[in-house]
Amino acid sequence: MSQLQLKPFGTTGKVHQVTPASAGWRYVGFSLYRLRPGETAAEATGTDEVILVMVEGKAAFTAAGQDWGVLGDRMNVFEKTPPHSLYVPPGHDWRAVAETACTIAVCAAPGKGNYPARRLGPDGITLTERGSGCNLRLVNNIAMEMHDVCDSLLVTEVYTPAGNWSSYPSHRHDEDDFPRITYLEETYYHRLNPGDGFAFQRVYTDDGQFDEVMAVKDGDVVLVPRGHHPCGAPHGFELYYLNVMAGPRRNWRFVADPAVEFLMK
Repeated sequence: MSQLQLKPFGTTGKVHQVTPASAGWRYVGFSLYRLRPGETAAEATGTDEVILVMVEGKAAFTAAGQDWGVLGDRMNVFEKTPPHSLYVPPGHDWRAVAETACTIAVCAAPGKGNYPARRLGPDGITLTERGSGCNLRLVNNIAMEMHDVCDSLLVTEVYTPAGNWSSYPSHRHDEDDFPRITYLEETYYHRLNPGDGFAFQRVYTDDGQFDEVMAVKDGDVVLVPRGHHPCGAPHGFELYYLNVMAGPRRNWRFVADPAVEFLMK
């Protein structure tokens, strides 16, 4: 199996943990908790900022010295309703107590302390179509460039209908040459419907020196350190993924694979 493809290392508690050190990069961290009712997750942000995304279920949160109440109303990620999320700046603690079985994603990147803790969504998040035909997908933008809510993180959810392509036409964001392209590391947290399905993700460079093709399963995480990174959902299996991106600047600029650049027009 590719070193870019990470399987969950448990069924409850913390089941994924990606750090810059473990990924061999500088910016993006990603963890995932799967909690049963009454179970607790708690961390300190340290020098990072984090966005806590309620992928599924409900949990009561305290963070940055405040009680945020119960967040979450989407019991199954494929309901496609906007997620409840919470931004926590660096230098603070957060704690979640599961009200129901729940899945909490912890999206992390270096913070500067310019923004206070705050709820992100569900208000203001609208499921939006992107692409057309067999390249159509549906997007919940949680904290993208147009949202002035954090220092480094870019976070979004994408639903790819069965039989469609996503993160396509193939594109890369692995150079720091703004405004042409920006350097952004990226993680994909994948879910499948039905849950015993599969999808494909390819990560490759223009020169072919780096080329990995992965059959991803429900719950897998894929690392994208560089190169193009399209996804394909086979007929019969709907694909969801949560993207986390960060780099030296909070702008998303990419360059298409020359072989498919004509599709951008």
